[in-house]
Amino acid sequence: MAISDLAVRCAKSGLKTTRLFDGGGLYLEVTPAGGKLWRLKYRFDSKEKVLALGKYPEISLKDARERRDEARKLLANEVDPGENRKQQKAAKAERSANSFEVVAREWIAKNKPTWAASHTIKIVRRLEMYVYPWLGAKPIATITAPDLLAMARRIENKGALETAHRAMQNCGQVFRYAVATGRAERDPTGDLRGALQPVKSTHMAAVTEPHKVAELLRTLDGYQGTLTVRCALQLAPLVFVRPGELTRPDFRGGHLV
Repeated sequence: MAISDLAVRCAKSGLKTTRLFDGGGLYLEVTPAGGKLWRLKYRFDSKEKVLALGKYPEISLKDARERRDEARKLLANEVDPGENRKQQKAAKAERSANSFEVVAREWIAKNKPTWAASHTIKIVRRLEMYVYPWLGAKPIATITAPDLLAMARRIENKGALETAHRAMQNCGQVFRYAVATGRAERDPTGDLRGALQPVKSTHMAAVTEPHKVAELLRTLDGYQGTLTVRCALQLAPLVFVRPGELTRPDFRGGHLV
């Protein structure tokens, strides 16, 4: 005989666990501590099994019956509902383990030893600010080109066009790492070529007029910042190399060694 909502609400705990049966294998288990737990008893491969369906009142009588019916449909198709639930939990755990953020942080950790500290900080900050809030929790294999474009559009709308391009570039690097490690089939950033607004480059004109050169040299000589930068600024006019070459660890007296 089926139980009622009233019977479920009024069920009292006793010295022993009691059960109120509803039909089709569904019953409410009332523990001595006062807990009310929905259970489904069923048979699969000639073995009797029990499937937990949730706790009352979070799961109402109606909800429990719906879950019972779903489980019995699986049984009708020769699928063990208990094993099916285990497989779903395992799949969910695997998707969480292969989320975009997990893969991205692994990619950063792999490359960090070969990057300058400042480069690492910029990438980590860029992903944390602009990418993880929207794509971080998603399984990386399920992220599509439209997902990436929506993320980039949010950055574009703030007027940070260069940041949008760099974020997309970093995403592409993460995807290629995911492909290499077997966690994604392809890199969808390739489908977005030309989708972002182009970045307009601003070129700084070189100082060529004699009186401006003198002014520049006086400015360099008067710099009061850190010793390292001050030495670099005073050395630059003597060797005529690019700033990136001057700051390289293998730079020696105007030559790269």
